[in-house]
Amino acid sequence: MTCAVLFGIVFPKAQSSDSLKTENKVTFSAYAELFYTYDFNEPANHLRQNFLYSYNRHNELNLNLGLIKANYQSENLRANVALMAGTYAQDNMAAEQEALRYVNEANIGIRLSRNKNLWLDAGIMPSHIGWESAIGKDNMNLTRSFAADNSPYFETGAKVSYTSDNGKWFLSGLILNGWQRIAKPEGNQTISFGHQVTYKPTEKITLNSSSFIGNDKAKDEKRMRYFHDLYGSFQLTDQFIALLGFDIGAEQKTKGSSSYNIWYTPNVLMKYQLDNKWALAGRVEYYNDKNGVIINTKTPNGFQTFGYSLNVDYAILKNVIFRTEARGFTSKDAIFAKNDELKQGNFFITTSLAAWF
Repeated sequence: MTCAVLFGIVFPKAQSSDSLKTENKVTFSAYAELFYTYDFNEPANHLRQNFLYSYNRHNELNLNLGLIKANYQSENLRANVALMAGTYAQDNMAAEQEALRYVNEANIGIRLSRNKNLWLDAGIMPSHIGWESAIGKDNMNLTRSFAADNSPYFETGAKVSYTSDNGKWFLSGLILNGWQRIAKPEGNQTISFGHQVTYKPTEKITLNSSSFIGNDKAKDEKRMRYFHDLYGSFQLTDQFIALLGFDIGAEQKTKGSSSYNIWYTPNVLMKYQLDNKWALAGRVEYYNDKNGVIINTKTPNGFQTFGYSLNVDYAILKNVIFRTEARGFTSKDAIFAKNDELKQGNFFITTSLAAWF
């Protein structure tokens, strides 16, 4: 999916028929993001919460994501290959086969219509779900939300997508290997499905609906999962943008059951661009997974957690940005380890330095 960056958020970008008539072109790019996080709960092993998959090391300078990418684009064919390293790759790819753990993208797209922007893409691709990506510089906030960290960052399968001639509509349907999967889990025989619809009534408003339907367990333990992601982005002034997001999921309690475990997460994100160097951004979020479908705490009330963050960004150069964020969690149960105790709260500060070429 071709994307545009608007005040640090990635959205599908329209292409006119004329713009598709381009010369064959291969481009190379690179991205690297170093980070340091100080968690005031001071985990002894330096590994932070098990529901966080980015910037998840305490009191050490580390690489969150290093990425090298090659892109090919012609009128009727496109392809992407990207390799990665860093703690993001380590934490998100732990379930994959070793030879695949460093693959960020590997996909090929074929244009299906001579006159319309209709494509078939297949391979390992960025997820069609959510308002945040793995590329830190493209997001409003430094760290990822509960919603982003606990829904797919990537997916493997095939996608048919269409962008309208006026650029207002983007529609796609997907067949997938599973919920953030390259290789299917052993014993899993289920095909998963997804959709995405993005509507831009004006250049200042983007509305998005995405879904996932599938099973991520072995055949004998099959539990259907239904998930929907909805968000709207609103450019309120030249300097100020706000995003409202809401994710909700349901999974069968047992195989064949008509009862479901529900989880959901509302989000409010805001960013104010002070000038061409400085920006402020904040996020308020809540994640309710009482029955532990995605985040299992094994406590009476499960994961019912409120989060807040505030970050300050400084653009050192046009392709180098330094960011600092303070973030806190408050949970209904004591689920955050500190020394030999469990606490209801967790607070930490993260800084990052990102560069891209």
